[in-house]
Amino acid sequence: MNENAVREAVNAFYRSDSRHIFATLIRLLGDFDLAEEALHDAFRAALEQWPRDGVPANPRAWLVSAGRFKAIDGMRRRARFDMLEDADALADPASEADDAWDDEGLEDDRLRLIFTCCHPALAPDAQVALTLREVCGLATEEIARAFLTPAPTLAQRIVRAKAKIRDARIPYRVPTQAELPDRLDSVLRVVYLVFNEGYSASSGALLTRHDLSEEAIRLGRLLTELLPEPEAQGLLALMLLHESRRAARSSPAGELMLLDEQDRSLWNREYIAEGSALVERALLSRRFGPYALQAAIAAVHANAFDAAATDWPQIVALYELLMRIDPSPVIELNRAVAVAMRDGPAAGLALIEAILGRGDLADYHLVHAARADLCRRLGKIAEAGAAYEQALRLARQAPERRFLERRLRELRG
Repeated sequence: MNENAVREAVNAFYRSDSRHIFATLIRLLGDFDLAEEALHDAFRAALEQWPRDGVPANPRAWLVSAGRFKAIDGMRRRARFDMLEDADALADPASEADDAWDDEGLEDDRLRLIFTCCHPALAPDAQVALTLREVCGLATEEIARAFLTPAPTLAQRIVRAKAKIRDARIPYRVPTQAELPDRLDSVLRVVYLVFNEGYSASSGALLTRHDLSEEAIRLGRLLTELLPEPEAQGLLALMLLHESRRAARSSPAGELMLLDEQDRSLWNREYIAEGSALVERALLSRRFGPYALQAAIAAVHANAFDAAATDWPQIVALYELLMRIDPSPVIELNRAVAVAMRDGPAAGLALIEAILGRGDLADYHLVHAARADLCRRLGKIAEAGAAYEQALRLARQAPERRFLERRLRELRG
């Protein structure tokens, strides 16, 4: 291969394998920053040596060995410790046996990295930032832009999280079977937080941030491949089914389109088929949880030919089951909207009034928007206007604000 072809091969390996190799280097070196430095040293060595020696038979093994050697050599030069393995055994990265870094071991290392970044001892915002930085390989500036956080603040969050892992001696391992349910829930929550920020940005000029939702789906696929638990399958299904509607969620002018207004010919049928199959697999296991049930609701919507064909009785039944296993005011609100579609706006409005009467969701703009819509449908114009105004005061996303303003103009016009 000529030099340009080798450079392309190195770049391709970096894009496809760098996070796998990074995860293994963390296990071997015991330090995030040292592993990051070793990763880049390994790829620099490949750019220097592969044009001369050729691409090795097992590039992953070569790069892991090269990174490890470079890190140990650097520590020796800095005299950070006194006793190391014999230098001759480390002198040539290619001398490591290929099966020392088999693919199964590398995938185990990726799983270790995910569980470490999402350890419950870390703050939730730190879990999200660390996962995007270390598992997905996003730059600090990219993550900061996505979450509308100053880059120095985000960088400090990541530094503190790494220090916590080091100082608290958080183990770099996959949880035991007994620990798995609680620990997996933390990982799934982080992945879903990333997806939600991409699918429906919490604030700003854009309705969605495609790069974040795609990263979350990539993480979801990785989890289901490495750990095919029903709830991991359910979360991946939920993300795919929501993501299938992305192209129809806004007009060409960037205006918000509600579910019943969307052009369903724009929906991604491959995602719908994949998500629906994953839902069925998760539910058949009988060990499903909230993510699988939410995915089942999304699948009912996704497989309806048009809005009028939606099976609202089935959706209400699924929400009632979800309320039993994972009760929350937001789930209760969603069930109220489904009841309104099944039994009429008055029935749904009574349930929403009960939620607000308890003081729940008072600062959640969507509860006021839902109340406004039901009041509008019932001809309660003054109440609808007041509810739209309250939703507008609380909404932070520009397309949602424009949608609410349009509803208010229509109501008053």
